[in-house]
Amino acid sequence: MKQETALKLLKAGENVFLTGSAGAGKTYTLNQYIQYLKARKVPVAITASTGIAATHMNGMTIHTWAGIGIKDVLSDHDLKNMKERKYLKEHLENAQVLIIDEISMLHAKQLNLVNQVLKYFKESDEAFGGIQVIVAGDFFQLPPVGKSEERNRDKFCFMSEAWVEAKFRVCYLTEQHRQGNDILNDILNAIRSQSISQQHIQALEHTREQDIGDTFTRLYTHNADVDQINYQHLHAIATDAKQFDAKCDGNAKLVETLKSSVRAPESLVLKKHAKVMFVKNNFDVGYINGSLGEVVGFEEDDEYGVLPKVQLTDGTTLLVEPETWSVDNEAGKTIASFQQIPLRLAWAITIHKSQGMTLAAAEINLSHTFEKGQGYVALSRLKSLSGLRLLGFNLQALELDSLALKADRRFQELSNEAEDKFLDVDLSLQHKAFIRHCGGTLNEAEIQRNQKKIAKTISKANIGVQTVEETRVLFEEGYHVQDIATERGLTPATIINHLAKLQKDGLDISEAHPGEDVVEQVRKIYKRLVKRQNPEHFNEDGQIKLRPIVEATTPRMGYDQVRLALLFIK
Repeated sequence: MKQETALKLLKAGENVFLTGSAGAGKTYTLNQYIQYLKARKVPVAITASTGIAATHMNGMTIHTWAGIGIKDVLSDHDLKNMKERKYLKEHLENAQVLIIDEISMLHAKQLNLVNQVLKYFKESDEAFGGIQVIVAGDFFQLPPVGKSEERNRDKFCFMSEAWVEAKFRVCYLTEQHRQGNDILNDILNAIRSQSISQQHIQALEHTREQDIGDTFTRLYTHNADVDQINYQHLHAIATDAKQFDAKCDGNAKLVETLKSSVRAPESLVLKKHAKVMFVKNNFDVGYINGSLGEVVGFEEDDEYGVLPKVQLTDGTTLLVEPETWSVDNEAGKTIASFQQIPLRLAWAITIHKSQGMTLAAAEINLSHTFEKGQGYVALSRLKSLSGLRLLGFNLQALELDSLALKADRRFQELSNEAEDKFLDVDLSLQHKAFIRHCGGTLNEAEIQRNQKKIAKTISKANIGVQTVEETRVLFEEGYHVQDIATERGLTPATIINHLAKLQKDGLDISEAHPGEDVVEQVRKIYKRLVKRQNPEHFNEDGQIKLRPIVEATTPRMGYDQVRLALLFIK
């Protein structure tokens, strides 16, 4: 299904399951719909199943939004107490549209709980209290973590009662927006259809000795391998170690639950030059769940004693204070807490913990794959085959869960049926009816004013964080600069400016590299102009003008090509 058809169905107010392979534009389509709703003043809740996915959507986890926390069951007493919590009552009763991203990682029981909570707060027996629910994701990702005796059919939320009640319209996006025709995209699609050829296997095998640079992450299937590699690297550093022990308080059983669910280890040993990964979001300080860095030293702190100082990949240096993970009771009082430095060693991480990440380069070992889907998840973290070094894989590594495979085929059929039915159908009356139902505005003048306000808000502060983040989302999904510009109705020059800012913020933009010959020619001209210091070659801010560089290139390059090349000149 095309994005425009999916948007047409979303605007009609249907419950929708938005899916498709990596690079199909799921996040982009969601963002388009969110902007549409906001311009019409429709209250929309933006959530995701995991913290890192939530940061991509500028939202919160569904567990926090719905107030379900880590519970498996909610009693009438629980619901009554939840309704007395002002912040829960306000946003649950106001919401008209709920978006849940990375739905594959949400347990069936948890989706049922969200359904139960919304029915209670909305005082309605309709699915999810009668509001529109949009779930997005890909069930070829690994299933949610569950109890050891649970089968996948017990965990996948498309097997839940809530899913059946919601009667989701399936929108399976099929357009591909990845840069070029990288064979990795072909391999991932072949795994999805279980049609792996010998050519695909050879392409994977050829990456075994591939040079992927010095900055890469190692992904392994087992915790034991990860722990061993991290310990070996840490032990090889000839500097003093500092140990940070978690402080735990409250209900013993809940504390144990926190220990098993939090990514920060109970006992963290660090040394200067240790490679680390942040395991919690702290936007104010400047890191998110998954940020990579290196310990560059330790400092004394009046409150916490010794703290590690970490340099992020973008060059930012942070003194890392402890963070607290907690479980609150119905009255909002903390009944269990786990306080620890929000770091873990990151020379290697498990495939499970890599879900939701985008990696520029990774060394992966799938020789001991024990769960179907692990290979697909690991390979789909990468943007291209050039960033992969695959040390080995077994046959199970390229297999998928049979239930997920069967469901995916059915999802494709349902999506095709929907596209055939609605492709040429005018749904504008339904669109207006849904906005009215949600209490939104249909006044065109007001909508335009709201769109201008949104655009104005977007354009502020650091070129507008939201608009830059929209560019980030599309770039990470594989869109080329020109494609991003076309999709967003902006000039390529604006998109390149966004990439410049994102590069400073630590994003790897190597996929946009215009070629070493181009960069080298621009580098030589740039350095020559800087050396001459001719005033007419510089603007009022002291920056070199593009025109003299463009005019000196042979053959003549375009302004955008030069702009892009300048991003890669050190």
